[in-house]
Amino acid sequence: MTWIETIIVAIVEGLTEFLPVSSTGHMIIAQGLLGMESTPFVKAFTVIIQFGAILSVVCLYWQKFFYPETIKTHGYTWWQAIWRFYLKLIVGVLPAVVLGLSFNDFIENNLGNVTLVAVMLIVGGVFMLFCDKLFNKGSVNTPLTYRRAFIIGLVQCISMIPGVSRSMATIVGGMSQKLTRKAAAEFSFFLAVPTMFGATCLETYKLISHGDGNILTEGNNLAMLVLGSVVAFVVAVAAIKFFINYVARYGFVAFGWYRIIVGLLILGLGWMGYDLAMVD
Repeated sequence: MTWIETIIVAIVEGLTEFLPVSSTGHMIIAQGLLGMESTPFVKAFTVIIQFGAILSVVCLYWQKFFYPETIKTHGYTWWQAIWRFYLKLIVGVLPAVVLGLSFNDFIENNLGNVTLVAVMLIVGGVFMLFCDKLFNKGSVNTPLTYRRAFIIGLVQCISMIPGVSRSMATIVGGMSQKLTRKAAAEFSFFLAVPTMFGATCLETYKLISHGDGNILTEGNNLAMLVLGSVVAFVVAVAAIKFFINYVARYGFVAFGWYRIIVGLLILGLGWMGYDLAMVD
């Protein structure tokens, strides 16, 4: 893995992690176009640099994580507000933990399936053309209850299929529970923190348990992980700021068309003989 590849993959991660366009799909495509080898380090790199994206959410919404608004609006003590906020995140991430561990083999076996990614990009894109009309009945007064958090977490599990997009699934899940587009998007960001942190820890554990933990520190690998995380952090900050303002004003139609175009482009390249799969 070269330094240029490190930067490019990290930029793709930061740009797409919180947009409803499937970061996994774009990472697979980027790595395929770059002709990157499917080594244990490359696979670990694409997961571990998500830590940088996680930090972007915590930095941008630090008040939500350390001083929830419910302290002011409902008169809770700081501990009560913190407990309620994080318990909702735990409730929301539980379905992904249970199903993720149960279907881990399926997920890993299909993670590099470029055709599946392309098809799901198109299917998700078509759905997004109409999701504003289907679910655009949210209210700023709709509370995020534990039940709603759990249902959003269940919908998030659909994103285990490569190409679906975790962001899209959780935002649509939130809108289906009468949250506004902005509120649904923000909870999607918050839910990404434990979800992605868990994925990073799991990937690191797998490497260590299989005796491959030393590859993280071999040569320039550790420096590449740090650089990738920093780049992903910076780009994710810009992407989140853009997305939250754009989606609150204009909705998801543009992202739907983008997904359809990218999916068709991938299928077209495949039919013409271009192999976007990573080299084993």
